[in-house]
Amino acid sequence: MSERETMQYDVITVGAGPAGLAFAIRLKQLKPDLSVCVIEKASTIGAQILSGAVIEPEPLNELLPEWGKEPPPICIAAGADEFWWLRDSTRATRFPMVPPQMHNTGNFIVSLGALCGWLAGKAEALGVDVFPGFAASEAVFNDAGAVCGVRIGDMGVARDGSHKPGYTQGIDIHAPITVLGEGCRGSISKQLIARYTLDAESNPQTYGIGLKELWQLPEGRGQPGKIMHTMGWPLDPATYGGSFLYHLDQNRVAIGFVAGLDYVDPEFKPFEAFQQLKHHPLVKPLLEGGQILSAGARSLVEGGYQSLPRLEMPGAILIGDSAGLLNVPKIKGTHQAMRSGMLAAELIAESGGVTGWDAKLRGSVVMKELRKVRNIRPGFNKGMWFGLANAVWETATAGLSPWTLKNHADHSALRKVDEYTTPERGWGERNLAPRDRLASVYFAATQHDEDQPIHLHVAEPDICTTRCTAEYNNPCTRFCPAGVYEIVSDGAGKRLQINAANCVHCKTCDIKDPYQIINWVTPEGGSGPNYQNL
Repeated sequence: MSERETMQYDVITVGAGPAGLAFAIRLKQLKPDLSVCVIEKASTIGAQILSGAVIEPEPLNELLPEWGKEPPPICIAAGADEFWWLRDSTRATRFPMVPPQMHNTGNFIVSLGALCGWLAGKAEALGVDVFPGFAASEAVFNDAGAVCGVRIGDMGVARDGSHKPGYTQGIDIHAPITVLGEGCRGSISKQLIARYTLDAESNPQTYGIGLKELWQLPEGRGQPGKIMHTMGWPLDPATYGGSFLYHLDQNRVAIGFVAGLDYVDPEFKPFEAFQQLKHHPLVKPLLEGGQILSAGARSLVEGGYQSLPRLEMPGAILIGDSAGLLNVPKIKGTHQAMRSGMLAAELIAESGGVTGWDAKLRGSVVMKELRKVRNIRPGFNKGMWFGLANAVWETATAGLSPWTLKNHADHSALRKVDEYTTPERGWGERNLAPRDRLASVYFAATQHDEDQPIHLHVAEPDICTTRCTAEYNNPCTRFCPAGVYEIVSDGAGKRLQINAANCVHCKTCDIKDPYQIINWVTPEGGSGPNYQNL
């Protein structure tokens, strides 16, 4: 094997999301002479970014004060807010007041993918090297055990491990400082959190699964800027989550559904619940006669203040959702991600290193915001009504409760099939696209070379057809929104089939698998979904 080619930079940023791009822009503003690169596994910048997204503009105002003169491609001023309780499959009640955290006056509805593409252009204009299609597969370390860069995965490897005619060995990118802005459940972040036991003093991280679609509505049906959130059906009172509808321009609407991955029902199907939601009488008349344009799914980090790991290690730091900075009651994380990136850039520009990053973030407005709402999400672990009452208390007291509620690992919440009676959910016929998970994969424009190594590693496959079948009835066949996992029968009996080409990189399997034997690793660079304006 030939020695790997290397590239040298002063700073490497892994992930071209809002955190990584804001970091790179701010660092080049402060230290123009530093060499900075941003690497991104997606084929183009923004192609694998998925979020609501309503954003608070304050960090963007500070980072690029003139941004409003040349705004990103999709950017609509937030208008009226509505908050609804879906009581069942036919009834809905509008709350007379919108929770304070969900007031959106002064905010903007954007496509986060389009915003990141726009930010990448700003970064490049400052001299940042932005490399899409570069999948960082692992960190590299120096002789002292510090992170000194990342390794880009090889290209052109066949499923059996042999080299195809177009094989290209991945390069090592070296730098004294590596900034991890991979987003929720980033693969290198996960490796380094374990290596340096960064989560030793924090609660387990918790997550949700978010599914989103972009629809083209019939002429005159859209209301640009309108924001609607719902809670309740199709989720049972024991399951945290809700939905959003954000009206864009040109008669387009973004509709999304989120379910906490600490759900207990082993038979729950997040994708099917989302499709049910679209057929509620409050929602269906909006979409009927329209056309779905794009669809996707992504996990989101929900643990907040008490699940935050230590954020620095020798040679590297965590920012954005790699750190876990989403404000769940606000349903917003972009402003937190950008702010963290900017603060990290200021620390590095001033000190030339990463020492002190954990203390700096914990002493910042980012952490102050998370601490204020720390008890709201875990309050819903005791059910919807307790959660709502607790949220009212925590909001009224501005988070000054003398206690901090604990989080638990999501996979530990799943009940065994003989310990839980699944409620009747009414999975039924539908007439709004997509009608099944494979159709949704089509609208995600997912592309993987079929002849590449499977990037979903199952440590003990025999468990899947023995213990998991008996104890949980193979929940991976239901919680995956893309139909990646199937239990099939052949002449040798039952086996797990992994349809890796369907994967939309949501990471749900890595999180919710009750045995924690599924490990999501980066596929070949450029593989995966290619979201359009999600």
